[in-house]
Amino acid sequence: MIEENTLNDTLNPKRKFYQTRNFYRAIHNKRLIIGLFLVVFIVIVALFAPLIAPEGLFSMDFNARLAKPSGEHLLGCDDFGRDILSRIILGTRVSLTVGLVSQLVALLLGATLGMIAGYYGELVDNIIMRIMDVFFSFPSLLLAIALMTAFGSSMSNIILAIGIVYTPHFARIVRGSVLSVREKEYIESARAQGMSDVRLIIRHILPNIMGPIIIYATMGIGDAILTEAGLSFLGLGIQPPTPSWGGMLSNGKNFISVAPYEVIFAGIAIVFTVLAFNTFGDGIRDYLDPRQNQ
Repeated sequence: MIEENTLNDTLNPKRKFYQTRNFYRAIHNKRLIIGLFLVVFIVIVALFAPLIAPEGLFSMDFNARLAKPSGEHLLGCDDFGRDILSRIILGTRVSLTVGLVSQLVALLLGATLGMIAGYYGELVDNIIMRIMDVFFSFPSLLLAIALMTAFGSSMSNIILAIGIVYTPHFARIVRGSVLSVREKEYIESARAQGMSDVRLIIRHILPNIMGPIIIYATMGIGDAILTEAGLSFLGLGIQPPTPSWGGMLSNGKNFISVAPYEVIFAGIAIVFTVLAFNTFGDGIRDYLDPRQNQ
């Protein structure tokens, strides 16, 4: 008991040192802090959108059609007299939901396929990765358009389509990471002790490859939001009257010469959100970089 306490006393200062150093590195990582602040801001706007938005989803003022920004309508109105600021705020929830859930779908499918391919290798690896290569042969937006044409326009179908589009990306990243760790000594030791494949993957392989997965998933949210905006712009995504930034771009382009406010502010919302998640992802990548932990 005394030896155990002595060992704990010896390890605790080292543990506290590493925890302090990691905290110091985190708070001095400008990309991580700025990205986290922006992402938290976007999430808060999405969660409380109905309370923050000045007007409701179906509120219209036909006397203010295509109105310029003013004290009453800070960002102006669209051709139906709907407040643009309110629609951008309400659209935040739609874009964030599609981005987060579609990346979760892609992560679950891609990580599972990549884990199986990388761990078992040979024939299984060839079959899975050749199927993934077929998906890779199509541009992301074109593949999403094809899937939406087949599935039909609805929130769940958009999430599923975008999730399928980004599944090969996760599969390739996870496969490469598994290949780099599956021959390590601790993996061979666990295998020699008779540990099952599932338990070995969950307890030893998955925790050691989480870094690349977290980084790509975070940055992939921005790509998913861009894809959803592209689909909505083409009329294959979120359907009116539900507000969508891509749909606002599509609607506003018809009046861009006389009232460009809807296009401008919807575009700014897309750029701001994608930039926030990319900055956050860059910050996480810098923080998890092994060279920074030395």
